[in-house]
Amino acid sequence: MRLYAQTPARRSRQVIADVTAAALIYAAVKLASAVHDAIGRLAGPGREAETAGNTLSDGLVDAGDAASKVPFVGDRLKKPLTSAAEAGTGLADAGRSLQDTVGHVATLTTVALIVIPVVLVLLLWLPLRLRWIRRSAVTRRLAAEPGGADLLALRVLTGSERELAALPTPPGGLAAAWRRGDEQVIADLAAIGMRQAGLRA
Repeated sequence: MRLYAQTPARRSRQVIADVTAAALIYAAVKLASAVHDAIGRLAGPGREAETAGNTLSDGLVDAGDAASKVPFVGDRLKKPLTSAAEAGTGLADAGRSLQDTVGHVATLTTVALIVIPVVLVLLLWLPLRLRWIRRSAVTRRLAAEPGGADLLALRVLTGSERELAALPTPPGGLAAAWRRGDEQVIADLAAIGMRQAGLRA
C-alpha cells in the first residue's frame, strides 16, 4: 500500500494536506486545553466559598460546644450557634456545587472544541486520502496484469483530452492506433494514466 504519490507535484500537495490536517488538529487540542484552563479558573470563588463555609461552620460548632457548658443557659446559647453553623455548611455546599458546575462546563466545552474541528478535518481530508490510496493500488495492480496497459490506455482515451493533446497523433488518431494495438501509443497512454494517478510508469 502506497501512502504518497510518486510524482513530485502530487506528493507535495499530499504532504501539505497531511501537515495542514495535523496542524489543525493540534491547534484544536491546544485551544481546547487553553479554554479548559480559563474556565477552570472560574471555580476559584467556589473553592474560596467552600473553605470559608467549612471554617465558619467548624468555628461555630466549637463555639456552640463551649457555650453549652455555661450553667443554666448553655443549651439556649448553643442553639443559635448550631443554626449559624448549618448556614456555614450551606455556604460550603454552594461552593462545591459551583466547582462541580464549572468542571462540567469546562469538560463539555473542551470535548466540543476538540471533537467538532477534528471531525470536520477528518471528513474533508481523510476520504480524499483513502480514495487516492485505493485508486493508486487499483492502478498499480491493473498496470501489472497482462493487458493492463491496454485498459489504462482506454481509461485515458475516455477521460480528459488535455493530456492527449501533447501526444503525437498517429494516422487515424489515437483511438484507431489503440484499436490496432500500436504498442508505442498504448505505452504513452498507459504512462499518462499512471501519471494521472500520481504514479511513475
